[in-house]
Amino acid sequence: MEKETGAIRLQAERSHYREHSVPLYLTSSFVFEDAEQARAVFAEEEQGQVYSRYANPNVDELLQKMCYLEKAEDGFAFASGMGAIFGSLGALLQSGDHVLACRSLFGSTHQLLTNIFPKWGISYSYADASKPEEWENLITPATKLILIETPSNPGLELIDMEWLGELKRKRNLLLIVDNCFATPVLQNPTDFGADLVLHSATKYIDGQGRVLGGIAVGTKELIAQIRYFARHTGPAMSPFNAWVLSKSLETLQLRVEKHCENALKLAEALEGNPALEKVNYPFLPSFPQYELAKKQMRQGGGIVTLEVKGGYDAAKRFIDNLKMASISANLGDTRTIVTHPASTTHSKLKEEERAATGITPGLVRVSVGLESIEDIIEDVTQALEAV
Repeated sequence: MEKETGAIRLQAERSHYREHSVPLYLTSSFVFEDAEQARAVFAEEEQGQVYSRYANPNVDELLQKMCYLEKAEDGFAFASGMGAIFGSLGALLQSGDHVLACRSLFGSTHQLLTNIFPKWGISYSYADASKPEEWENLITPATKLILIETPSNPGLELIDMEWLGELKRKRNLLLIVDNCFATPVLQNPTDFGADLVLHSATKYIDGQGRVLGGIAVGTKELIAQIRYFARHTGPAMSPFNAWVLSKSLETLQLRVEKHCENALKLAEALEGNPALEKVNYPFLPSFPQYELAKKQMRQGGGIVTLEVKGGYDAAKRFIDNLKMASISANLGDTRTIVTHPASTTHSKLKEEERAATGITPGLVRVSVGLESIEDIIEDVTQALEAV
């Protein structure tokens, strides 16, 4: 099946009621036919549901779809995107290990590496996507894995995954890719050698700002370690959220394609606007990594970043003058959302840390929604005129 067909047709097994739409399995636990079956399921001699912290039919269906879309062998679903990142890294790392990460990371992922994992003896180094020649020099005997986002949040910085896949094989490392911005519709990191792919399902996977969720998919060996860690620490996805997210996957292809179409049109319309220093969008020819974007992404994604002239005060005036777009920290919604990263999602970073990743006081992230593109352009343009 093609991806869009699999996202619709892969379903949990029908019950005796012959339902067309998979029902909700809102149960904490499951019963056994007899004591022997209970023993066999716990001993993993027989497949079966045990407890919804371990697995649930709704969660299993979501994971089946995500593994299919991401070309992965197995997966685990978490209560949030950060749960997926922490649960995966926590399962795979131990005291004394070292992580090589791209400098451009989501704010909370940065906090994990800089403030939380060091308490447990796990160190890190940051590498610049623009300086690939430096990456190998940062690998130490203790380096266990490479962690990247591409495109990055919020700067849309790209990393050449083909080159990085070759490096990780050469140095026998694990490669973990946060694919939240691109989704499996636009790129598959496993095509380039990624061992593990992470998602904040809260974003485009849901697509309507309703529920939280996180996904980790990858090789059976890695997911087995993550599953053990997660089952005994408890960051499980609820059956209801899994049901919502599985339903959302049925429209993922259509939504992402429209997000991309609207984002490109908005970026083209704003390029050269006198209130802006620059417009960033991977499929704009002026984008610094345009050729790389065309090489490893099918379309440019749904995020546009704007550098407003005049710094924070001008960015604030721009945001406050929007009439339709929402002001929120979320993204990937049907509704257009604007965010000022320096004062919100990345505000806990030091000023020099933000500067190193291109998060300036005037940077505004626009998650382009599914409204009429004419209305989106009109709203953003009139707000820029007010600046």
